[in-house]
Amino acid sequence: MKVISEIIPNTHGIKNALKRIDYSDTYSTTNHIDNIEHLANLIFTKLPNWISFLMKTRNLIMKTFGLKIEKPSDYNTNFKIGGYLGFFKIYEIMNNEIILGANDKHLNFRVSIFNSQDLNYNIKVSTLVEYNNRLGKIYFAIIGPLHHLIIKQIVKKRHISIHKKKTF
Repeated sequence: MKVISEIIPNTHGIKNALKRIDYSDTYSTTNHIDNIEHLANLIFTKLPNWISFLMKTRNLIMKTFGLKIEKPSDYNTNFKIGGYLGFFKIYEIMNNEIILGANDKHLNFRVSIFNSQDLNYNIKVSTLVEYNNRLGKIYFAIIGPLHHLIIKQIVKKRHISIHKKKTF
């Protein structure tokens, strides 16, 4: 099974994630082994080295624009609303969906990890972005191509690790 791009699902979490959605995408794979909490941890807490390098580079550049790059004062790794997975705050936890994200002065974003229970491509990782100003639009225009590469690779890597685990 590969990773596919598809239309954003119409879920409760996505409908209520942001006031306005200026950009969205969804990448899907198949996983009927792990629960939604484990999937979220697989996807967002152990990033490949090249992605960690890109994030550090992004932080060095964005620091000059006064954007958030440090862990917030309420940072904690408890899996509950208000906790964090990696640098993403947990906004909502449901049986089949988790909403993560962050707010900053240039844009707000949310990530939905949703298990549709479909036979194929049941795990849907959706990104939602709300621009707060012109800097948000410019920022996302620059990082958009990297975003696609990164999120597709993260979802694909989790699919591969699931199948390796399953076959051994």
